[in-house]
Amino acid sequence: MKKILILFAHPAFQKSRINKILIRGLQNMEGVTFHDLYQAYPEMDIEVKVEQKLVEEHDILIFHHPFYWYSSPAILKEWQDLVLQHGWAYGSGGNALKDKLFLQILTTGGELKAYCQKGYNRFTIRQLLTPFEQTSNLCQMIYLPPLVVHGTFSISKEVVMLYKKHYLELLEGLRDEKINLADLESKEYFNEYFNVN
Repeated sequence: MKKILILFAHPAFQKSRINKILIRGLQNMEGVTFHDLYQAYPEMDIEVKVEQKLVEEHDILIFHHPFYWYSSPAILKEWQDLVLQHGWAYGSGGNALKDKLFLQILTTGGELKAYCQKGYNRFTIRQLLTPFEQTSNLCQMIYLPPLVVHGTFSISKEVVMLYKKHYLELLEGLRDEKINLADLESKEYFNEYFNVN
């Protein structure tokens, strides 16, 4: 069984109806460590050695966050800047993340059609996530496509529950090694694995 670390970052979690549903029950899931960064570090005083040890104890790293300004909330950037040290995460002797799986769970107010060359945002989600993908590559991780919940301002609770179901299937599939990673190589989103957008 693979061990999964979810780094959750939402600075306005109390206002997020979508994420409240998505994360419900994850804290009790076998093989999954749910780590709320804003709860752990309300002053953003990240304990680097604690975080590095946590990462070392897991096989799969997931960033779960709203897609703020085409990126992540500030604490995830701070986490990367401090925790992913030269000689530990990359560079000479930096093999701590080698062959670990990495992916993101994203929520965004924009519809899928807004994220394309002719759409409102001019780029796809995958194009906008290029810095995360390159960070993963530099750290010798295996980058997987993101699971994206689009249109969070307007989707129904039924649709959110469907995403919740897929999120649990994703976690169980990766944890139990039931997902063929080769099947994901050609996919833009993890959503396509479940035949949803």
